[in-house]
Amino acid sequence: MTTAEEVAHTAWRYRWAVLGIATFTQAAAGFFVQGIGAMGIHLQRDLQLSTVQLGLLVSAAQLVPLAGLLVAGELLDRCDERWVVGAGAGVVAAGLLAGSAAPGYASLLLVLLFVGAGYSTVQPGGSKSVASWFGASQRGFAMGVRQAGLPLGAALASAALPFIAEAYGWRATPVAGGLVALLGSCVFLGFYRRPPVTAAPRGGGPRASPGTQLGVRLRMLREPSMVRIMLTGTSLISVQYGVGILTVLHLHETASLAAGPAALVLVAVQGAGVVGRIALAAWSDRSAYGRYGSLVLCMAAVLMGMAVLMTPLGRSAAIACCTLVWLGFFGFGWYGPWVTYVSESAPPDRTGFALGLAMSVNQIAIVAMPPVLGLLKDLSGSFVPVWGLLSAMTAVALAASARVRPGNRPRSCGRQRVSGPP
Repeated sequence: MTTAEEVAHTAWRYRWAVLGIATFTQAAAGFFVQGIGAMGIHLQRDLQLSTVQLGLLVSAAQLVPLAGLLVAGELLDRCDERWVVGAGAGVVAAGLLAGSAAPGYASLLLVLLFVGAGYSTVQPGGSKSVASWFGASQRGFAMGVRQAGLPLGAALASAALPFIAEAYGWRATPVAGGLVALLGSCVFLGFYRRPPVTAAPRGGGPRASPGTQLGVRLRMLREPSMVRIMLTGTSLISVQYGVGILTVLHLHETASLAAGPAALVLVAVQGAGVVGRIALAAWSDRSAYGRYGSLVLCMAAVLMGMAVLMTPLGRSAAIACCTLVWLGFFGFGWYGPWVTYVSESAPPDRTGFALGLAMSVNQIAIVAMPPVLGLLKDLSGSFVPVWGLLSAMTAVALAASARVRPGNRPRSCGRQRVSGPP
């Protein structure tokens, strides 16, 4: 092996460090927002909030990314991921540190809107950075590990933030979240590097007019692969947030489980999601059915789990717990194969925009579904219509995917941008 080959090989070994950096930054940037639900009792007590107001705190943090993800995607196609992601995590940190001085509920809502603007860059930016460093044979596994950062951060936040709120008051929790996000920003800015070899440098040719660029991007919405991506994403993200929000309530009200044990089951559900994101994405690297085959499996498994919860079996504590952990594995684990499918379906010069577009469509469901599911539960007095709605959405997405033949994979146009070990 020549000296140049040794240098290149050493550089490509750095991709595992990049994976750890992106995963940590993901968990750090989402740490506080993912822990809001676990702090519900403290926030309601100290700020005198209703349940609807508590839910709006989560929605506020997710509202700006509806448009922010598209802007972030465009920035990622033009700028180095290092600065886009690092700056976004820095904005999250600044917002949370300022949030500790919020005089009341309305101010805290504004702070979380600001936090959501910063977080818009972290999700697509981290995904693009990992996709660019890993070859097709390892990309699914790597993306699954990276996407496991969100449920892992949620589990850690659920354990730490209530303790901090109890010991030091709720104002200490955004400080803790801000410091964690700041650490994530510093790690990404300090240690992330772009791949050593690229076949198509940014800005290497004449740029099309803004009108032409807009037309090309809008045409992506009509492509069959993008339609499947959006249908699958919105249905499964609705399941993910529905299970995350309603697990404790279902176990407490329907299965007569005490609040403490029910909360521990939610941690187990999140842990199953961490394992699912890694395992399902790694399986998609080897499966003859490709990335989308993993998503079809997740949708089928979700339908099975929801069916159990809607029957009298869902009233059994043991069966309900096992079913919800099953839904954690498949209903949270789908994201690793999905985001890999998005990055591989996109044209090579529009990967960032495709990720931002798909994630912004998901964001609509993230903002809308929690209050819709809560209202449906309040009006019916039962969880059956809630699980039924999520089942119907998943069934529609699964039916739309029936036209995809086994073994079909998205075109790998984005994979020719980067050369290196598989």
